[in-house]
Amino acid sequence: MTAESTQRWGSTLDSVVVYAQGAVCRRLARGSVSSDGRVRVTGLPRSLDPGSLRARVLGAPGVRVTEARVEVEAESLGTGTPDELRREVERLSDEYAAAQGRRDRQLSLIEEVRALHPVPPARRREDPHRRTPVDAWLELADFVDERLTGLHNRLVELEEALRNVEHALTVAADRLARASTDAPSAHVETTVCAVLTLDGTGDAEVELEYGVSGAVWVPVYRLTHRQGDGSGRLVLRASVAQRTGEDWTGVRIALATADLRRRTDLPRLRSIRIGRSQPAPAPSGWREPPAGLVDLFSGYDAAGPGPARTTALAAVGAGSASGPVPPPPPPPPPAPQGYGGPPTEVPLPGGAGGAPPEAFGGGMPALAQPVGSRPGDRPRTGGRSFAGAPAAMAPAAPGGAAPPPPPAPVAGPPQPSGAELDYAALVLCGPDEQGGRRGRLFPDSPFDPVGAEYRRRAEAVAALPLPGQTVRPRESAGSFDHRFDATARADIPSDGTWHTVTVGEIPVGLRTEYLCVPSVEQTVYATLVLSNSTDQALLAGPVEVTVDDDFLGTAALPTLAPGGVCRVGLGPAEGIRVTRRTNLHESTSGLRNTTTVLDHRVHVELANRLARPVTVEVRERVPVTSEPDVRIEERADWTAPEEGTGPDRHAPGTRVWRLDLPAGTTAAFDGGYEIRIPTGKALVGGNRRS
Repeated sequence: MTAESTQRWGSTLDSVVVYAQGAVCRRLARGSVSSDGRVRVTGLPRSLDPGSLRARVLGAPGVRVTEARVEVEAESLGTGTPDELRREVERLSDEYAAAQGRRDRQLSLIEEVRALHPVPPARRREDPHRRTPVDAWLELADFVDERLTGLHNRLVELEEALRNVEHALTVAADRLARASTDAPSAHVETTVCAVLTLDGTGDAEVELEYGVSGAVWVPVYRLTHRQGDGSGRLVLRASVAQRTGEDWTGVRIALATADLRRRTDLPRLRSIRIGRSQPAPAPSGWREPPAGLVDLFSGYDAAGPGPARTTALAAVGAGSASGPVPPPPPPPPPAPQGYGGPPTEVPLPGGAGGAPPEAFGGGMPALAQPVGSRPGDRPRTGGRSFAGAPAAMAPAAPGGAAPPPPPAPVAGPPQPSGAELDYAALVLCGPDEQGGRRGRLFPDSPFDPVGAEYRRRAEAVAALPLPGQTVRPRESAGSFDHRFDATARADIPSDGTWHTVTVGEIPVGLRTEYLCVPSVEQTVYATLVLSNSTDQALLAGPVEVTVDDDFLGTAALPTLAPGGVCRVGLGPAEGIRVTRRTNLHESTSGLRNTTTVLDHRVHVELANRLARPVTVEVRERVPVTSEPDVRIEERADWTAPEEGTGPDRHAPGTRVWRLDLPAGTTAAFDGGYEIRIPTGKALVGGNRRS
């Protein structure tokens, strides 16, 4: 089945889930399934991860996907492919070079005219002195001055034109650099398609899911609040940047904090038993080799190699070497193991143990004969001998002694690796393969350098500088993962720059409180107490605060767990005044005045000049001690705040006054504490307090 005869279905990008780094895209394709069931779904990006392709059929119970693989195709775009930005840059580059050449020629003309000056003829010794022709000199000076004036005026025009062309070229080059990478960059477009094999007939809708690198996002917020209301609008937005090679136009966007590259497979726990040994169970996906596999190619070997293939191999192997190429050595006898047979032992230098089989169910293939070597030469393996090679390949023992015998093969079924159990990547070797490879399945992992380069370029978006006060979602999410689904479809071009997408509105509880620490600064600050009433965490990021339709500024919102509470500062509140006065009285007590008493008194006054009642929190701090002889006695009605974590954690000794202050009223707080210090522990002049 060729690519031309296979049905081709166009696909449309429907939804994208952007993770902390990378994204998972979902495409939909519709069509009618033919009798052979082969379908090519086109439109996949070049930066696609081939190992992440998944396919399933939607809405057709009688049709299912039996095979899915990725193939790369090249198509000629012709000469009429629109590429306006690149053509504009090339045109402006030519204009810039021409303008620079005209400017340089004008400078050379100015230098030539400037070099004009009168040169008197050489006078011989017997010649008398001659009068200097002053008029001729003045005429030459006038000519040079007039000529330089015209040339300099022309130079100003050429330099102005050069600056204009240079500015236009810079703008065009910047537009080209910021342009979407969805457009092809050459006359030959490399496309990726998914080749599907469907079981069933009729109309079907196929969903393709694949992973791409080169997409990042960070959360940003916009908070709208009206004073006096107990709620507000918190809009979650996201700054998304992607360079995947395809434009996301009209797709559903979802944002996740999970790591797309993190392994999610469950570990295999092996049991340890005490008692009689038991044979190891056969691995999943393994079966006995088919009977008669060795005799399957006896007729092919008797006929000999074809002349055309031998010539082609000789031409490729010889390269630029002259002379006939020696025929390859006869293949060694086939290994007794078939498909799924016991593994072939691979002895390591220094007497190491056996290694797992290099191929699925078969022995190690014989090594190809190097070009330019004699048929009798033995191949080299760089210090490692394989079971398929002659015995003389093993390193000789010191003193000419015989090499040690290889270790005995390990009994039991083979232990295939993950690549050997990937059935979609296994390739059946043909009759021309040497040694024990013919007729057996081996993993085939072709390297795609072009696709790797596309993925490397796409991952460059991870190094983009973050917007102000933003935090990467993987850092703020902690040990939990969250997903946020956007309410509307969005457009994000593949240009590698930040684009803002509105995700949705988050219901939060808000109340306005005023906070002051008069011992540090006699200013009252307005704050919004924000409570997360949803079942999802709010990630850390910048929040734009708008109160009563007035933009106040941008604050940093910390990570807020479900049910968590945090404060968002709004700045100083000019309508509330605070005044703090302190008084210190020092005395002694005790039978022999052995205790120094420091009596601290604090007086705080609040005045509300606003037209609405407010809630004010006044914070003071009481000294703490670890000495058992030093006592601190408090005399106030303040309370100790609840212990918090992170930014809400209070310093030791913090005390809080809370008061609901009506509009246009004042209030006062009186408090204090005594510090009793034994005289033996007092410092001279060290007990004074401000």
